[in-house]
Amino acid sequence: MQFDIVIIGGAIVGSSVAWGLREEGFTGTIALIERDPQFSTSATTLSCASIRQQFSIPENIRLSQFTLGLFRRLKEEFGADADIGFRENGYLILAGPDGVPILAQNHAVQAAEGTDIVLEDAAALAARFPWLSTDGISAGAFGRTGEGWFDAHAYLQLFRRALKSRDVTFVKAAVTGIAREGDRVTKVRLDDGTEILAGTVVNAAGPNAGKVAAMAGITLPVEPRKRSVFVFEARERYADMPLIVDPSGVYVRPEGTVYITGGAEPYDTDRAADPADFEPDWSLFEETIWPVLATRIPAFEAIKPTRAWAGHYDYNTLDQNAVIGRHPEVSNFIFANGFSGHGLQQAPAVGRAVAELIVHGGYRTINCSVFGYERIAEGRAYRELNVI
Repeated sequence: MQFDIVIIGGAIVGSSVAWGLREEGFTGTIALIERDPQFSTSATTLSCASIRQQFSIPENIRLSQFTLGLFRRLKEEFGADADIGFRENGYLILAGPDGVPILAQNHAVQAAEGTDIVLEDAAALAARFPWLSTDGISAGAFGRTGEGWFDAHAYLQLFRRALKSRDVTFVKAAVTGIAREGDRVTKVRLDDGTEILAGTVVNAAGPNAGKVAAMAGITLPVEPRKRSVFVFEARERYADMPLIVDPSGVYVRPEGTVYITGGAEPYDTDRAADPADFEPDWSLFEETIWPVLATRIPAFEAIKPTRAWAGHYDYNTLDQNAVIGRHPEVSNFIFANGFSGHGLQQAPAVGRAVAELIVHGGYRTINCSVFGYERIAEGRAYRELNVI
C-alpha cells in the first residue's frame, strides 16, 4: 500500500487532520490508522469533554475559539442532524490570595483576545452563586459565554462519518515501526506485517505519541498521565453551575442528573502512567476530592459516589503545551501532539493548521509556530500555566 498522507491515530486529532486536509482541497490519498476503532481506551472518549478560553497564552485561546466557532455552525458543516449536546454553562476558575496575580494576568490575556470572561471578587461570586462557599477564595474568573461541555462520542462521530464520504481510507491496526532514510520517513509498519509507503506521516497518536516518534528516531517528551473521573449523585440540582476549578485543582460540573469530578492528581512526578492502567484511583476521591467538594459547595457534604473511569492525557513534560508542525530535519514527519488535556477542544483548529501547512506550505488561519518542535529540541519551554 502507498498513501500520500499517513495519519497515525484516528481519534479526534487525527480525524480533524484528515477533515482539515479535505477542507483545504487536498486531493491526494489519505490513510487514517487507528488500532481501536471503538475508541474504548481513547483519550478522546475518556475525557471530560469540555471547552474553555481560560488559558494563559494567546495561541491556546485562539485554538479553542476556532473550535467554538465550529460548534456555532455544526449543522452547516456536518448536516441538519449534527448535535453534540453543547452546554454553555462556562468555567469558574477560583483563586486564593496567592493565586490572584496569576489569575488576573491570565484574565488580561483572555480579555485581549476578546473573550467573555469576567474577573470577580469573592463577594460578587457569592452573590452570583449563592450555593458556593468562598471561604479561602479571593477571586474567580467566570466565562459567561463560549465555555462549557459536550458529548465527546457524538463529536468524534461527526468527523468520522464525514470522512467516510471524503475518500479517506480507515486502517484498523497498530503501528509497530517507522522506516526512515536520512531526513525522510518512508514506511509505516503495522502489527499485521503490512508496510505502507508514506509521502508524509502525521503523528496524532495521543498519549502514545512519544513512542511513535521514537520509532522514527525522534525524541518527543509526550507520555501518558492517568486522570480519574468520578460520578456522584446529590439531592441538590444547580442549573446555573459552571465547571468549577478549585485552587486545589479539584474540578466539578453537572452532567445531566448527576455530577462529575476529578483533578488534583500529583503531576509533580516524572513517572509516566502504565498505558494499560485504566483503573480509577478511588483513594484520590475519598482522601482529596470529596473533602474539597464539601468545603467549596456545602451541600456536597452528603453525596453518593456511583461510578468512575480513568483515561490518559498526552502529557508534554516540557511545558504542558502542544507540539504542532514539521520536524525541522525530518520534514515529512509532522506533529499534532502533547496537548496535556486540552486536545479535544483544540483538535479542529490543529487539524486545520496541519492541513494548511501541508497544502499551502504555511499557517493561514492560526499561526502555530510557537508550538513548533524547535523549542523541544532546544529544551525551551513555552509554558501553559492554566492546565486542568
